[in-house]
Amino acid sequence: MKTNRFSESFANADAVFNGMYSAELRQLKGLSKEEINAIVPASNSMQTYQALVEVVEKASKDNLAQAQLISKIKSLGTSAIKLAKKIPSWAALF
Repeated sequence: MKTNRFSESFANADAVFNGMYSAELRQLKGLSKEEINAIVPASNSMQTYQALVEVVEKASKDNLAQAQLISKIKSLGTSAIKLAKKIPSWAALF
């Protein structure tokens, strides 16, 4: 198959969205800006949200164990934990 400059990007996107945390990632990405700001009413709420999404995307792509993912989310701080708790399957883990 012929590859182009987008092939690697598409392969990475497929790995993320077909990975272990794909359902949780869809739920996380489904949060609106208003919901995010209501959960984390801080000036850096969108930065925290983006950092959380990136951690979950990488964990999904790499099939990271749940305990490792939770540890990485906790290292992002209390704001990221509050956002992660909005995902029903993670709410009891924090």
